Amino acid sequence: MGAQVVAGVFPPGLRERLGRGTRLAAAPLTGALDGPDAARVLATTEVLVTGWDCPPLTREVLAAAPRLRAVVHAAGSVRPIVTDAVWERGLLVSSAADANAGPVVAFTLAAITFAVKGALSAAARYAVAWPGFAERAGADARVVGVIGASRIGRRVIEALRADEAGYHVLLCDPYVDEAQASKLGVERVGLAELCRRSTVVSVHAPELPATRGMLSAEMLRLMPDGGVVVNTARGALLDTEALAAECGAGRLSAFLDVTDPEPLPAGHPLLTLPNVLVTPHIAGAQGSEVRRLGRFAVEEVERYVRGERLRGLTGREDMGRLA
Repeated sequence: MGAQVVAGVFPPGLRERLGRGTRLAAAPLTGALDGPDAARVLATTEVLVTGWDCPPLTREVLAAAPRLRAVVHAAGSVRPIVTDAVWERGLLVSSAADANAGPVVAFTLAAITFAVKGALSAAARYAVAWPGFAERAGADARVVGVIGASRIGRRVIEALRADEAGYHVLLCDPYVDEAQASKLGVERVGLAELCRRSTVVSVHAPELPATRGMLSAEMLRLMPDGGVVVNTARGALLDTEALAAECGAGRLSAFLDVTDPEPLPAGHPLLTLPNVLVTPHIAGAQGSEVRRLGRFAVEEVERYVRGERLRGLTGREDMGRLA
């Protein structure tokens, strides 16, 4: 992982704990994995703890690690590092996605709350004059459309269902049947109906060939006037320019923690519109929150040493549904 990542995710106390149950390499691998220095470390490595900035575990990298048995990823998605060679070797792969999900859920719920209260438009009016009560009332509608019952999507649904505000939650997810939707307490609908009926659309689907651009210009046009898009998943899931046009016209608003491209070019309309808040991919663990990723990884290595099943175990069959 990156040198700065090591310092944040594994502060001294956690590194010491990790070293009590294992024989740690003298120094973390923070650069390329295909050079001679990395090869010397990989030659005797049984468990590789990875994180942000880790290069892909290619066939060539794995050839230098004949003793490798497990990869414990102290971050969310393993997509950037896992290759077919990892599965062909039969390696155990664990992800700290569950530990990373909490901050994303909290960020999303905050964005939805801001959306329903009309916080962006209220802030813009406040710069001109103190808005009256009616102007500060926010939206009456409480219909939130959730795209994707992922680990984050499900936790967002759970929180919305428990909220005394009385949200009605629509869900679009091809993997969720009626019985599962009933258990989640949501109404299962198609994407077009979800867009047509939702005051707020919150995106939690993985980025796959089938999901790229799913919130297209056509789908965005179906959203009611005053609707809000919240995206803490992947920027490529929506049509950036179509959203910019809708927001530029004042018909929709947006809270975007991810964009396509990322970062947006300087001067892009989404960066200057008063009804759009764009943040630089900060919804996941940041600051002191990243320690929970390190703690999860340390606990996962401890489970491995004890011969227990890994909590964050991820299989090849999961790759088609992961962010």
